[in-house]
Amino acid sequence: MTIQRAAYLQEARRYGAWDLPPLVETLDEIREHLEDGTPALGAFDGQRLVGSVRSRVDGERMEVARLSVAPDVQGAGAGRKLLQAIGEHAPEAVKVVWLFTGAESDGNIAFYESAGFVRVSEHLDAVGIRCVTLEQRPKRCPEVVVR
Repeated sequence: MTIQRAAYLQEARRYGAWDLPPLVETLDEIREHLEDGTPALGAFDGQRLVGSVRSRVDGERMEVARLSVAPDVQGAGAGRKLLQAIGEHAPEAVKVVWLFTGAESDGNIAFYESAGFVRVSEHLDAVGIRCVTLEQRPKRCPEVVVR
């Protein structure tokens, strides 16, 4: 929860929106989401959690939710690894992995596009921020064959 809040403060400042869902989500809500069985991953530097990502699966679609990296390690590859790994852990039924970010978050958009996501639409979110939705086909974990 601490990393999530620290990571999303930059977005709150950008949009002047201090009530972004990742900033007001409670620990109980996070626990409930983690218990629903959808893929969720963490990135560690030794014993320190430096990033996390969760997902929501709805039939053939999986949303990448709450990708968060501690501000002091952003740009070092943890976010890219988390984004790749969550796609690789998509259930077999998932045909599309998607996410959204603020339309004025140029760095986020460039990051997602460099990871193979493609813009598909725009919408206003629950707090009135214009957002861009991006999608890609999931890249599955390679199967391990033991001989």
